[in-house]
Order: sequence, then structure tokens, then C-alpha cells
Amino acid sequence: MSHDPKSRPSFSPGYRWRIALDAALRTVLVLAVVLMLNYLGAKFFHRFYLSSQTNVNLSSRTLAVLHSLTNRVTVTLYYDRKADFYSDIKALLDEYRAANNNLSIRTVDYVRDAGEAEKVKEQYNLPGSPDSPNAPPGKDLIIFDNGKRSLVVPGDAIAQYQLEKVAPGNPGQKELEFRRKPVAFNGEVMFTSKLIALANAQPLMACFLQGHGESSLADKDNYGFAKFGLALAQNYIAVQNLELTGDNPVPMDCNLLIIAAPTAPLSDPELKKIEKYLAEGGRLLALFNYASVNRPTGLEPILQHWGVNVFSDFIKDRNNATDDLVVRKFSSHPAVNPLTQLALQMIRPRGVARVDLSHAPANAPQVDEIAFSSDNSVLVSEPAASPRSYPLMVAVEQKPVAGVVNLRGNTRMIVVGDSLFLGNRFIEAGGNRDFVSYAANWLLDRQQLVAGIGPRPVTEFRLLLTNQQQRQLRWLLLGALPGAVLVFGWFVWFARRK
Repeated sequence: MSHDPKSRPSFSPGYRWRIALDAALRTVLVLAVVLMLNYLGAKFFHRFYLSSQTNVNLSSRTLAVLHSLTNRVTVTLYYDRKADFYSDIKALLDEYRAANNNLSIRTVDYVRDAGEAEKVKEQYNLPGSPDSPNAPPGKDLIIFDNGKRSLVVPGDAIAQYQLEKVAPGNPGQKELEFRRKPVAFNGEVMFTSKLIALANAQPLMACFLQGHGESSLADKDNYGFAKFGLALAQNYIAVQNLELTGDNPVPMDCNLLIIAAPTAPLSDPELKKIEKYLAEGGRLLALFNYASVNRPTGLEPILQHWGVNVFSDFIKDRNNATDDLVVRKFSSHPAVNPLTQLALQMIRPRGVARVDLSHAPANAPQVDEIAFSSDNSVLVSEPAASPRSYPLMVAVEQKPVAGVVNLRGNTRMIVVGDSLFLGNRFIEAGGNRDFVSYAANWLLDRQQLVAGIGPRPVTEFRLLLTNQQQRQLRWLLLGALPGAVLVFGWFVWFARRK
């Protein structure tokens, strides 16, 4: 075989070196570009979102809490991935992690990953694991763990719902049907509160006055306050019963005094202890209801001194045929600002108004009316009077006075004309449960949990179809579309066969 002396191998050593050098230079350039993009992304942080569902902007208060977080926190999303709001919760937690690398997120689908689910059950004593008699509910949980303590957010508390009438599906349908419509997403409020709780070794203490016919925190019936106590616990507020009999004063570790609709009058020694507590800078949540309209409790003169008048009558809304009163009018105040997208549902509330003092001293407390009935409301004792809006709730704050230091801080109070709306039967209605959180955190001066953080409105997109339209759509999806694909495939096969 003859060889052409001028022919060369296709890949000579020199040519191969040039290819290798070119590939190396291109790789270095790509890496340099990636590094520059990372540097610019870190310095000028602008996140890109593929959809509005993942576009979550954290509040300034949440960011401040996250920036102050120095310890490692593991968040376990123990959730069914097909459950409502799973994607919203995951997107929100991703934003928390992006704001602080000390947070780590792990997801465990207890439906599809039984092995990991068992490990989580044993780690946190969830139902189904040994030694778990007091465990939280075993489904759809968000668990915050800093290595020393763990706190759980139940999935049921993530969203706020309202009952909505469902359009009848059949022409002859007579019975009304209702569905739970999500109206607000409380994820950021709940998650930020847990981070603050993990950063504080001891919870704040709320004292629940007893001995005068008040509902009990242990009662789980319609008018008990068991769910009320649970709502406080979810805000890292411990609750204990308090009786002011004998020489018992309001304890110094009582950060919040709750007086929930006593039906019997308080004794003079008890009232003096409460007066002393407020004068020292105490915090008070006072709840009245229609049952005590003609039975003064003794608290009324004390509240008058602080600029609050509790009506000896209750309010009726002519817009409602029942005794329920839906509250949608709020003033601008931190305790109710997050509720502007929601509504409170009260039961025969008494009016609670500000007392306008003609010669108020310079250090007089600031008294704000913060919730109102509709413009079509009347007092029950004056049904013929012209309807108007009545105040139902008042917030009181004693501003700091120069040279005066109170033992407990600066006095704060919220006085409400109803207590039944926070009982077990009605606390889940409207924004009632949310009110507990915002009112308590304002009273305790935990602004990071009320200012700038609120429930996010939920937008729903619904397609309403009649039964006939549903049948047509079912035949289209199960018959027409697959049939069209088969016919098209047959034509392709027939054309190729020719």
C-alpha cells in the first residue's frame, strides 16, 4: 500500500493541544461569568419568580426577626404534598431560608414516605409513636426546632375560612349547601411568632380571673374558653387561673390580666387590687357580654376613670335577623389593622365608647375606639331611635410620663362589649381567632407580631359548571380527545403504508 507523504493524521498532537486549550479557556470564561453573576446577585439581591404563587414578599418585621436569628433552626414540613396550601407554605419557608441561612427546611410527606414519617413521629412524640399522650394532632404540621425546644404549628391554623353558600347543582335541589372558603393565609404570622418563641426561654404569663362566674379555660363546651387558651398558647403565652381572694395580689409575673365576662360583682378588695395593678402599668383584656347588662360587676367605675364607658345595653344590627353582629368597621390601630380583610362575628355586644373629658390632664391615657357596628344599628332599649354606628371596642394606652417609672411598664387595656365571640362555639368564625393573637400581642407590646404582619388574602379562581356541562366535559376529556389522537395516528399509519 502506498502512502502519500503529504497526508497528515486528522488529530495531530498539536491540533489536540489546541482543542484542549480552547476548551479549557471556554470553561474558565463560563466559570468567571457564573462567579460574577453570583457576586452581583448577592450584592443586588433581586429574586426571579416563575409564578405569582411563589412570589412572597416578607414583611419588614419578619425580616428584622430573621436578621436577628443567630442559632440554627430546623423547620420540618410534615405535610401531605397534595393538601391545600402546601405549595404556599413551602414557598413561604423558602423565603425564610433565603433571608437567613441558619434556617434549614426538610419536607416529609407522611402519606408517601412512611419511613421518614415514623422517624419524625418518634423524634417529636407525635400520635402513633410511643409516649405521646399529649402530642399535637398528627397530620399536616410545621415543626420549628432549635435543638433545645420544638414548637408546632398545626396546619388547621394556617388559613382562615368563611362559610359560603354553594349554588345548587340540580334544578330540584332544595337543601342549602355550604363550603369552607379560604379568605386569609396566616403563615407568616404563625411562623414568625414561633421563631420569636424559640429565641425566648420563658413564655409570657396571662392570668385568667376566676371566682365570679367566668367561663373556664378547661371547658370544652360551646361557651367554654378552651380554644381561647389554645390561641394564646400558639402565641407563646402561658395561661394560669387567678383568684384574688384573701391576701392574694395580682402576681408580679402576670404580664396580662384577662377578665372574661364575670356574672357576679367583684368584691371591694378585689377591685382595689385590680386598680393597683393598672396603676403600676398592668395590661388588661376586659370582656363583657349582654348577660351582665343589668348586673354591674364593679369594673365599670374603674374603666370610667381610665376614660372608658361600657353601655348598660347591647347593640342590634337591623341588617341581621339574628342576634349575630358582623363587625367590618375598624379604625387604624395596631390591634385591629391586620383584620381589615376579615370581619368579627359578635353576639349581642354591648357598646363600649371613649369618655370625652372636658379638662383632661396632660398625662391622660390615650383612648381609641377601634371597632364599630354597621350604620344600621340600634340600641335594643331604643328600637325607634335613628340607626347609627356604635363603638364596640376600645383600646387604652398610658404614654410614658417623664420621671415616672412603673413597676410593670406602661398601662394598656382593650375593653370589648362581648365575650361569647371568643368562646369555643364562635372563635373560629370570621377573624375572631386572629383578634386574640393581635390583641394579646399589642397588649404585651410585642410589636414584631402585630406591626407589618397580617393574614394575606387568598384569591380563588373557580369554574362553575352545570351537571350537563360536566357530562359534556367528561366525554370530551375521556372520549373525544383520546379518540382524535387514535384517528390521527391511524391516518399517519395509513399514509406511511402507502
